[in-house]
Amino acid sequence: MHPSVKSLLSFFEYKHLPEKLQEVSAPICELAKAVATDPNLEGPELAAGMRKLLEAKDCFVRARFAVSAGALSP
Repeated sequence: MHPSVKSLLSFFEYKHLPEKLQEVSAPICELAKAVATDPNLEGPELAAGMRKLLEAKDCFVRARFAVSAGALSP
């Protein structure tokens, strides 16, 4: 595994999050781990995809947080 991909994996951890946010983050973490360890995926596009997946995860977590905090209605 390339060091850049390995370093990104830590940002997908979710156990420190409240339960409602873990529900959103956990499946994305599992996907990130599966993709990062797939022997058929390598190179700069893998790192780019991991960064984009991380960005998407952050957006989904913020969306759930906004609803949980009452800022938005579901």
